[in-house]
Amino acid sequence: MALRIIGGDLKGRRIVTVRGSMTRPTADRLREAIFNILYTRVQGSVVLDVFAGTGAMGIEALSRGAEYAVFVDNNKNASSVIKKNITSCEIEDKTTIIKRDALKRLDWIKSIKPWFNIVFMDPPYNRNFIKPSLESLVKSQLLKQKAYIIIEHSYSEIISEETEAFTTIDQRKYGKSMVTFLQYL
Repeated sequence: MALRIIGGDLKGRRIVTVRGSMTRPTADRLREAIFNILYTRVQGSVVLDVFAGTGAMGIEALSRGAEYAVFVDNNKNASSVIKKNITSCEIEDKTTIIKRDALKRLDWIKSIKPWFNIVFMDPPYNRNFIKPSLESLVKSQLLKQKAYIIIEHSYSEIISEETEAFTTIDQRKYGKSMVTFLQYL
């Protein structure tokens, strides 16, 4: 299965996906909807793509004017696919790929890029990864004030404001998926 970049400088470029069912790439139409909502926030931003899979969200952000993107995924095949996609899009100088568990503290990322404006999070559905991932982001002090965290999750997973660090800005249903937009306070 191949995806394509929806907008920006890399519009129309094809990116490959990870074989098998270990990852669930964000569909073109859903990415387009998310970036239509984020339209004014992407230019000049520093992006963290957690549970990155193919890297499509971070690559899409770079295509639309983000300054830099860090991709985190602990799956070896996913990391390899992200590298291929970054290379084929010729954006190596604007990216870092990290093979690591996003549920653990990520504060060492500060040595690469100190603060992020936008975080994309697409954990495996219904595995209770959202809350510990958000807690890791807060403990690691990686977020700029008013940073947006965009979480793609199953409709059956409820994201409550379990921490005072975030407020829900928007939440939308797309088929069996939900996209929740949080803002870091």
